[in-house]
Amino acid sequence: MQTFDPDLLRTFLAFAEGGSLAHAAAAVGRTASAVTAQMQRLEAMVGEPLLAQAGRGRVLTPAGEELLVHARRILEVHRDAWLSLKGAKADGRLTLGCTQDFADSNLPDLLRLFARTHPRVRLDLRVGRSRELTVGYDQGAIDVLIVMRDGAQPDEIAMLSEPMLWLSASADPVPAGGELPIAVLDPPCGFRSAATSALEDAGLAYRIAATSPSLSGLRAAVRSGIAITARTARFVGEGVAVAPQASLPALPKAEFSLRLKPKADRAASSLAMLLAEGLPNESSRP
Repeated sequence: MQTFDPDLLRTFLAFAEGGSLAHAAAAVGRTASAVTAQMQRLEAMVGEPLLAQAGRGRVLTPAGEELLVHARRILEVHRDAWLSLKGAKADGRLTLGCTQDFADSNLPDLLRLFARTHPRVRLDLRVGRSRELTVGYDQGAIDVLIVMRDGAQPDEIAMLSEPMLWLSASADPVPAGGELPIAVLDPPCGFRSAATSALEDAGLAYRIAATSPSLSGLRAAVRSGIAITARTARFVGEGVAVAPQASLPALPKAEFSLRLKPKADRAASSLAMLLAEGLPNESSRP
């Protein structure tokens, strides 16, 4: 009986989540031709096509959709086994610093898995703004860091990239005419800079209707309907929806950096790799 090579499944999953062979190649750190060869090997093992041509791109076939379910399950088992073996004897203490964007979305499930596989490790979680967290990391107080990216860093192990979107209190079109009210975080803030630059480049008049030092304050301003803001889809929730983008200027992608302290211990390295693989994004590893 043949067994599936986890590397092939990992590339296949990267294609399914990224939507193209180019995204898959970037995500797994291979060339496009190498990814194509991996998909051909996987199709030979299965005995039927997994990808089908669709316009200028490719999509999963019914067999591909079925394999996707199994691939996720197989890779989860591999990941759990690796973490358990690495973490069984690990102890000590490590600190993770991250922005609220991640703390409110996918992070809890990954931390639950890490705690289960590293029962003797004490995890300290610091949630804050990128500038403050980066200072703590540079001072050695944080082992693993997820913050808004400010260029490549030598200790960066992954770059997480997501579309930046205009968000409002409802999905109704933003009223035209007059100055556009926006809500932003206090500077320095990459989202604030991106929003104001996009509006200025488009020649659209705007006014800062609300500011806040925290995401909770920003959320309150948006939910009240007094302003729109620019964040990622992670910020969507009760009272906050994606605004129709057609009437608003395009925004750049939001890039976050996942960094691991040099000479980090085994537990910190395991957590960093778990986050690199487990946080959904449109990203590639450098």
